[in-house]
Amino acid sequence: MKMERINKKYLADWFAVAPGVWGIRDIFVNVYLIHNPANNNWVLLDAGLKSSAPKIHKVVENLFWPELTPSSIILTHAHFDHIGSLKTLAKEWNVPVYAHRMEYPYLTGASSYPPPDPSVGGGLMSLLSFTFPNNPIDISEELYGLPIDGSVPGLPKWQYIHTPGHSPGHISLYRKSDRVLLAGDAFVTTKQESAISVMRQTKIISGPPKYFTYDWDAAQKSVKTLADLNPEIVATGHGKPMQGEAMASALKSLSENFRNQAVPSSGRYVGHSALVDEDGVKYLPPPTLKKLLLSVGAITLAIAVGCVLLYPSTLRKKRRFSFLF
Repeated sequence: MKMERINKKYLADWFAVAPGVWGIRDIFVNVYLIHNPANNNWVLLDAGLKSSAPKIHKVVENLFWPELTPSSIILTHAHFDHIGSLKTLAKEWNVPVYAHRMEYPYLTGASSYPPPDPSVGGGLMSLLSFTFPNNPIDISEELYGLPIDGSVPGLPKWQYIHTPGHSPGHISLYRKSDRVLLAGDAFVTTKQESAISVMRQTKIISGPPKYFTYDWDAAQKSVKTLADLNPEIVATGHGKPMQGEAMASALKSLSENFRNQAVPSSGRYVGHSALVDEDGVKYLPPPTLKKLLLSVGAITLAIAVGCVLLYPSTLRKKRRFSFLF
């Protein structure tokens, strides 16, 4: 397998995680490339946004030439920012897509996810989450269930762990030999609710993105399961990889103090989770008045931000503007 210098255009968006593991950042989400040296094949973990495919192709050309096609695509979950390029890549490569069976309804067109909750607070990303799609896609022809024994197709040294809460069939990948954990959004390494934290890629162990987490009890159990693995390196769906004693201490703290550190003080799914099964969503708690008011405020803010971006010359004539994030 040939290694070459990554094109400078993509260098800032590409990073090494551990031996045989690389990540690609696209705007605010990560995808991962995992090499299997035994068979000289590789696997793509998640498919990012709709804009992610060109970046994935460029990095693959540099890392894996001439093996440009993965053995499979594996999904941590099917939220919009993790499956944006999935249809394009799966069709082009003609490879199987593996997911936990609890994710099937959202990958076969059967059910929408519980809608995002902009009332959870934490920053602009939460406030604007009402605009994030939660509708399903249909990749039935390419979709396969992960083995029930926890093994990962194409990656014999890895295991998957069912870590629900952020989504019903959310999984994380773990390599025991060197304690590398790819946690998806079970927890993340930036404050994903804050646009400033996302832009700066501030390193901090945080709970799952609040605006899309539908079951906080399950999310808490999932974080404890992952913390008990005592990982040496963690890489997540959002944020930069972290390792060492500081990371371990922060992850342990999150596990032991999850209610205070991760769960919002109020929100649609706080105290009353959505109910789901293998067919999809069965019950949704009613939206709160706070959510409705925040949605109106978010629409107003989105319009204001749009005006700034679309009509900068008009705004430059006025010197006094301030924007709170």
